[in-house]
Amino acid sequence: MKHRGRHRRRRQGRALRAFLAGTALALTAAATMISASQATVGDNPGALTPLTRAAQTRPLTLQEQLVPQASLDELAARMGKPVGVHAVLESADRALRGGSDCTAGERAAALPVAPAATRAYCWDRAGTRAWRAGALTTSGDADDDGWWNDSRVILSGWSRAGADRGLARVAFVDAGDMGRLRYASALLVIPVDGGRDYRALASDLSGMVWYQDKLLVTTGDGLYVYDMHRVQRTTVTSAAVGRVKAGWSGAGQRFVLPAVGSYRLSGPGAVPRLGAVSLDRSTAPDSLVASERTAPGSEREARLWRYDFSADPARAGLLDTDATGAAPAVEAYATKASGVEGVLARRGPGGDRSDWYVGRAPGSTDRQGSLWRQDTEGAEATRCGSQDAPRCWGGKVGPLSYWEETGEVWSQSGRMLYALPLASIGEALG
Repeated sequence: MKHRGRHRRRRQGRALRAFLAGTALALTAAATMISASQATVGDNPGALTPLTRAAQTRPLTLQEQLVPQASLDELAARMGKPVGVHAVLESADRALRGGSDCTAGERAAALPVAPAATRAYCWDRAGTRAWRAGALTTSGDADDDGWWNDSRVILSGWSRAGADRGLARVAFVDAGDMGRLRYASALLVIPVDGGRDYRALASDLSGMVWYQDKLLVTTGDGLYVYDMHRVQRTTVTSAAVGRVKAGWSGAGQRFVLPAVGSYRLSGPGAVPRLGAVSLDRSTAPDSLVASERTAPGSEREARLWRYDFSADPARAGLLDTDATGAAPAVEAYATKASGVEGVLARRGPGGDRSDWYVGRAPGSTDRQGSLWRQDTEGAEATRCGSQDAPRCWGGKVGPLSYWEETGEVWSQSGRMLYALPLASIGEALG
């Protein structure tokens, strides 16, 4: 998708990159000076093992199922014309605090020790109470110029915590002014009854990718697909979800985003539990990378793999499928890294080898998580402290999303949202 003002934005992007190169966020010592002596040496996951046999890759196949167009049209006819992303951003009335306004405890629990975050923010407690952060993507995924129409946007996925579970929502953060982030949220829903109603997406969110006009959201056994042009306004403020006597409700949210399709892991054999996902623009075509969710400290190997996105303009934002609607994994590996909560992949200049970055949750005796770069030859971790220890990532490891226009990796850990240059990760590897 091409947007207005692309050349103007590219000039702004160059200016922003120059600004980032000479600027770092001033964080208090409590955020970055966790004692290296408290960071234990984690197990090196070693080299990736390619999975090339059909019996190894078949369990990773996704089966596509799209919501009938008639159902989507029926819902829009009943709820009113969809409003899209701009309307959500216009209503953004909740603010994130800048990193210097976060408490020392918040920074120490969430931010990496090394490399240091160059941007950091804290979510407001009132707006996120009883919700847990679990996924992240940006308009840097949606388009390579980093813009969605005239907006720069961060999308943060949240799942309902506590007794009232079974809800998932996305916070639309207006990132046009990085010094003043504001947001509003939309509930993720699924059309039912031929588009005459909808229900909540009852799943924890572990990963999201916004590619072109589609948002792909990870559930345990697959992905749901949302069309960013189909945001709908609710008309009733109540705890209910769906059609109510007086109109349409979204569990207190002013907007809902109805699913337009899904992908389910359908292959035979040991089907993985899907965890993190991210976009890789270094491949041709662009691809979706995924990781298997395993428990921290598990001795079982996990899998890392990728799917191609479709190059068909009529299937913008959808995966490449065969005539039966199956999307096979086009590349897959086994890794000894356990507790993977974030994943990125980037091909080198030659295009024949990928570097895989995996964020690993802390083990039972660790205070910090770790970030490793793996390939088929070995693994390296970001290191810190006098002991050059690898436990240098956030205490609560979160998703990884690469904003190509600025060269930044975005993540969120607990109640904090932060970013740092991908180049700084390479410099911290040891």
